[in-house]
Amino acid sequence: MEFGRKGTGLKGKNIMALLLCLGLALPLTGCTPAAQEKGAAVDPTEGNERVFYQIFVGSFSDSNGDGIGDLRGVIDRLDYLNDGDINSGESLGVQGIWLSPIFKSPSYHKYDASDYYTIDSRFGTEEDLKELLELCHARNVKVILDLAINHTAKTNPWFTRFAEAHAAGNTESEYYDFYSWVSKDDRKAGITYLPIPGCGADEWYECNFSSDMPELNFDNEAVRQEVLNIARHYLDLGVDGFRFDAVKYIYYGETSRCVEFWQWYMDELRALKPDIYCVGECWSGEGEVLAYYPAMNCFNFAASQAEGMIAAAAKGGDINNFTGYVSSYQAKVREANPDGMPISFLSNHDMDRSAGYLMLASHFAQMGVNLYLLSPGSPIIYYGEEIGMKGTRGSANTDANRRLAMLWGDEDTVRDPEGTTYDRAKQTNGTVASQMEEGSLLRHYQALISLRVKYPEIGRGTYTALNCGSKKVGGFLVEDGESTLVILHNVSRSEELTVDLSKAGVSAAQLCEVVGMGQAKLEGTTLTIAAQTSVILR
Repeated sequence: MEFGRKGTGLKGKNIMALLLCLGLALPLTGCTPAAQEKGAAVDPTEGNERVFYQIFVGSFSDSNGDGIGDLRGVIDRLDYLNDGDINSGESLGVQGIWLSPIFKSPSYHKYDASDYYTIDSRFGTEEDLKELLELCHARNVKVILDLAINHTAKTNPWFTRFAEAHAAGNTESEYYDFYSWVSKDDRKAGITYLPIPGCGADEWYECNFSSDMPELNFDNEAVRQEVLNIARHYLDLGVDGFRFDAVKYIYYGETSRCVEFWQWYMDELRALKPDIYCVGECWSGEGEVLAYYPAMNCFNFAASQAEGMIAAAAKGGDINNFTGYVSSYQAKVREANPDGMPISFLSNHDMDRSAGYLMLASHFAQMGVNLYLLSPGSPIIYYGEEIGMKGTRGSANTDANRRLAMLWGDEDTVRDPEGTTYDRAKQTNGTVASQMEEGSLLRHYQALISLRVKYPEIGRGTYTALNCGSKKVGGFLVEDGESTLVILHNVSRSEELTVDLSKAGVSAAQLCEVVGMGQAKLEGTTLTIAAQTSVILR
């Protein structure tokens, strides 16, 4: 079996040999449930507590030599993402894929659809999408599509007909109220408007993101039915769910009305697919984020980015701030929705890449992986994060620098997107090909994902913060039914530390797994753990 594209030479048997050389301590096998012993056909990822992998399609892998990533490129790389055997140890092992928008669009990023029912020709065809879905489902990998429905492209025929109806004063047109618009004197503060083409300065359309991205009118029942039809179309093709862009912009500035819409929409979608996986982008404070949880799970922005909870702990901050936050946030999520779960991540396509502030040489990146992959819910990896890709908006002020071409290290012809100004010489952490080695960041990610598969309690358990009397060593009691784990982290940059677990209320435990930059040992209730290292106990 080949690991990736045909002709790359990255053969499965060679990768397996390298994996066996991993510098990650897994000292005891007695903690492994009998059903999960080597060769057992067990898959604990039956629910949605999966590790997802975000792919910015145009920058991921190019199958036809035009320099633009495409769906066929994703298909070519499936063995890299998940080879179909959760126990093989030969692939990254993610259990879900989030595709950035793939619909017909005038932009490189495609968050402005001109036709939701057509796959952009630069990315492939609907048949390519169907094939990708079939291959992923055969490997128990879910696929969700990025769906931006609050606005469309200005080139969308809906907007053309909307503008024509207003210019003609044709109030009987079905498109007259398809987009959000107001008269000149009714414009609201905090909302961006521009004159409707052909109407002088009397009638204005709402466009909060760009003049080229008009906002749809969700007071119009026809609009609601249209966005429901779009979702139904892709669910019928086999898509497992959606990532919803900018959920608070349906009725910008009116949270309760936005929540009402999303509750209606999600009720309709769950009627079509009860196990649908959906996540909303509400880039806002915790209170507003939690308001959406009765409808859907949302990204946890407070934990992400350079100043987030994960980075602060990973760089040697007070671990108790992190653990207290995680357990408290999970409790708030479940209070808002008993079926809800946190969605954690380090960075995404709208943020500077995490390798810029979680430096690999300082092992902050490895510690950051431990903290967010050994956490509840469904964490999401941004493509290239697992090899330490860099990218920052910089003085050029362009998001293209955050969406650079994946560094495969082989003959892939994918290029950086239009508008990129990032100097490739700044990419100092290597490629996929160069990280096929012991102790690499890629192998670290693979090991952590494997642990989540081995211990499904990590994703679905209830987390209670444990204070071990140290600012550098702390963790969680993780309870899932009759099963209980203890997860502990030493975030110190250099110190091996010893703690008495009995002080945190842990009277007896067995050391199962050690993952990070050093080793650990347990003698009675005394745990000695190396710096930048995490352990799992049962």
